[in-house]
Amino acid sequence: MEDENAMTPGTVYLEDLEIGDSRSLTKLITPELVGKFADVSEDHNPIHLDDAAGKASIFGQCIAHGMLSAVLFSGLLGEHLPGHGTIYTGQTLKFLAPVKIGAEVTAKVTVKEVNREKKRAVLTCEAFVGEQKVIAGEATVIPPSRG
Repeated sequence: MEDENAMTPGTVYLEDLEIGDSRSLTKLITPELVGKFADVSEDHNPIHLDDAAGKASIFGQCIAHGMLSAVLFSGLLGEHLPGHGTIYTGQTLKFLAPVKIGAEVTAKVTVKEVNREKKRAVLTCEAFVGEQKVIAGEATVIPPSRG
């Protein structure tokens, strides 16, 4: 599932986007990363940060903020596909399963639609822990254009 091109920032222009183009990246969700996200987002829900609260939850342990994994889509769209110059105009998300702290999350975006006349593209957004899909959604963007 890892896409070697995902590690090289760049730009795929509107004129070059093709349905099925995809990029992915993988991130280890560490306690430190969860703490930093809590500070930035101002979401200090104990289920994310307190071991006792995590153990008492339906998950039996602390879980990462759903948006922490979802933010990887922004990185993919802005850095890799379409890349530099992309304007993010919309996002839908469904959180399908929790991401446990210590898990590796792989986020993937895939071009679903390209409308060259309206200068828009829709990409499917999926995140996985192993083979389990944890997030599904779509992003609408204005890709950079040569013209």
